[in-house]
Amino acid sequence: MTGALLEILNLLGKQAHAIDGGAARQWAETFTPDGVFRSPTYPEPVRGREALTEFAAAFAANNPRAHHIVTNVCIDREISADECHVKANLLIVRTTSSDAVAIDRVTTIDDSFVRHGGLWRIAERVVTRD
Repeated sequence: MTGALLEILNLLGKQAHAIDGGAARQWAETFTPDGVFRSPTYPEPVRGREALTEFAAAFAANNPRAHHIVTNVCIDREISADECHVKANLLIVRTTSSDAVAIDRVTTIDDSFVRHGGLWRIAERVVTRD
């Protein structure tokens, strides 16, 4: 799964840049059409690309100086050639009004990845706070 890991790393990087840059549709397209995002920061899971797009747009609008930093990415469990579980750490960092840097959240993300249309996509993301 070395090739898969490289594809997944690239996807996670593009995903972070998309939500930080306000590219909501691009962020949502890193999920399967029926993908689910669960986080303790938000009251309900976000389901499906349309809702994921709205979620990402709202995040970018409300957090213009936030950056998602994804690190320690590993394939935690290989299920098949087209399905795996990925674990990583995600820090959300903000530049404050005085141009200082503040860590807003330190989290672990548990992603269920599947091949959809020949590309790796997230079927479900579960975020936990560390």
